[in-house]
Amino acid sequence: MAEAPDHDRVYAEQADKYERLIAREDYEGRIPEAIAAVVDLAGKDMADLGAGTGRLSVIAAPSVRSLVALDQSAAMLAVLAERLRAAGFGHWRTEVADHRSLPLADASVDVAMAGWTQCYLASMNQPDWRGNLELMQSELMRIVRPGGAILIFETLGTGNETPQPPDVLQPYYEALESDYGYSRTELRTDYRFRTPEEAAELTSFFFGPSLAARVRESGSIIVPECTGLWWKRV
Repeated sequence: MAEAPDHDRVYAEQADKYERLIAREDYEGRIPEAIAAVVDLAGKDMADLGAGTGRLSVIAAPSVRSLVALDQSAAMLAVLAERLRAAGFGHWRTEVADHRSLPLADASVDVAMAGWTQCYLASMNQPDWRGNLELMQSELMRIVRPGGAILIFETLGTGNETPQPPDVLQPYYEALESDYGYSRTELRTDYRFRTPEEAAELTSFFFGPSLAARVRESGSIIVPECTGLWWKRV
């Protein structure tokens, strides 16, 4: 059986290829719409946790007053920085950081977003996932000003038309709602690739051979993605 991709290695060594994949997601623009339904970013100070190559930072940059992008991978942040520079933005900074100990002052941002990232520490594959989740949530509450908002994006399943979240993430998702008071919004953020060959290549690269085989068999350039947005006001 082929091994699943090593995401830590992807983030450290293949940031450019990862950005090629992410650039194909949400071709219908539903993520910006979901954010706008929760919070008005205009004039806000924002932190993007697990910012990666800038999926959420690039959406927010035209509206926010300031942006700090945090990630454990310096390589990912380098791609993000180049994207923001190329777009002409100057009101941002990046820093390598761990979600459980954020290098930000108390009550220093109006909005904190964490996209497809806390799952790595809050998965049942992590022996102390509940402790990790508590630390991450405490840090989010610490840095967000009263009246602000926290938004957490996570996968509800790749390659399926309806939500089928990974079993190892179900307890984490349930805890966000039952223990930490988040509301949940579900949306489709489908990928649209340029060719069927690109669809198979990039899904295999990040999601593994099983999904890539399904994509290759379908011959489609569209790969369904179900996404959850958990949000609350502080």
